[in-house]
Amino acid sequence: MPDPVGFYTDTTVCIGCKACQVACHQWNDLPAGKGKTTPLPVLSGNSYDNTGSFSDVNWRHVKFIEKPLQGQPNRVAWLMMSDVCKHCVNAPCLEVCPTGAILRTEFDTVFINEPTCNGCRDCVSACPFGVIHMSEAQGDRHGVAQKCTFCYDRLKNNMVPACAQACPTNSIQFGKIDDLRQRAKNRVAQLHRQGAPEAYLYGEDDKVLGGLNSFYLLMDTPETYGLPSNPKVPSRGVVRSSFWSVFTAIMTALGVLFAFRSRTRGKTAAAASAAGSGPAKPPATGRAPA
Repeated sequence: MPDPVGFYTDTTVCIGCKACQVACHQWNDLPAGKGKTTPLPVLSGNSYDNTGSFSDVNWRHVKFIEKPLQGQPNRVAWLMMSDVCKHCVNAPCLEVCPTGAILRTEFDTVFINEPTCNGCRDCVSACPFGVIHMSEAQGDRHGVAQKCTFCYDRLKNNMVPACAQACPTNSIQFGKIDDLRQRAKNRVAQLHRQGAPEAYLYGEDDKVLGGLNSFYLLMDTPETYGLPSNPKVPSRGVVRSSFWSVFTAIMTALGVLFAFRSRTRGKTAAAASAAGSGPAKPPATGRAPA
């Protein structure tokens, strides 16, 4: 078995060039997103982020985050991050998939086997990062779940994923998970020594869904980057929801039982009352006895 691999993304050196997005589109033959009336995407007006978010054709998304600086109302800090599927160790999408279309590869990445997808959208609801979208393309791929494949075809041929290979600043780093974690910890220590104590790793350990095979070095809170602080696996809510389901079922059954018993008692009382009044008298005919 190959060693688990992943991405380590150092947001401090991301320049927002979008080379990773272009490489992802090119290698996976993904079309440009289209507006309703225009053949190309319309301008979003949101800084330099014309993509806006993940979609069925945008498996990578470079975020441009403008954060006002405290005490300096006319200045902002510009944070950039190339976001992608996290390939979670405890992947919610994989757990809820009813057909087995989402599977874990020999590289410990999460992959969607498109022919097996039935378009139920359970994975879309389960993903806490908003990564998965349903394909709008016509034909065989219509209504099929789409996301980063971690360039599975390239991995099988000992090639670096297209996005990591295209990154000019080494913001997206690819390699064995253990090696990446050590490299990321060294980078955080370096930033702390250089006077940036806010630097930390998100998803490097098992606190976030058992660990993320695509983890990040961040300079602000996860919410600033549009990431959840404490995402949950759906199964963690099963016990609680099951308890309330069982409790509701028991109360419903008791209500039906009490209603049935009350109705039965009413019928028994009515029958007893009729029996205690004696035999019914024949109706009068108006004739004198013979």
